[in-house]
Amino acid sequence: MPKPGSSSRRWKIRSEMTDGAQHGDVWNYPYLRARQARKGESGGRKSRPCVLAVTIGKAEGRTWVVLLAVTTQPPAPDAHALEVPETEKRRAGLDTGRPMWVILDEHNRDIVETSFYFEPQGKIGRIGAPFLKQVQAEFIKALRERRSLAVGRADA
Repeated sequence: MPKPGSSSRRWKIRSEMTDGAQHGDVWNYPYLRARQARKGESGGRKSRPCVLAVTIGKAEGRTWVVLLAVTTQPPAPDAHALEVPETEKRRAGLDTGRPMWVILDEHNRDIVETSFYFEPQGKIGRIGAPFLKQVQAEFIKALRERRSLAVGRADA
């Protein structure tokens, strides 16, 4: 599979979906931060809400997806993130009493059908189509600018 950000890869949103996971879903997922992966960690320290942002390929019955972490920690001034509107927090089942951001500087790649990290009851909600389109557009922009680090979670 080509590396995100490589010039030979044209990033676009694919329409393939699996029955269990769809674009815009918000899952509790043990997200592995890029800095943790660089230190040799292989598992996320805790489950956190993550937006299933895009499908990056489907082959041999396996769906590769990109997950973007949602955090309550304000992003650094040079970070690439989108604040989650109140309406979207309610729709997605997130805490409406705290500011939240979708982080675009890094992402996890996983395979839905073979992942050990997607729990059957892990889906907590869904963001709306307009906000999802904004997340996807900003994510693709970050990829094209080589500002989003990939962390592979698939064991296949």
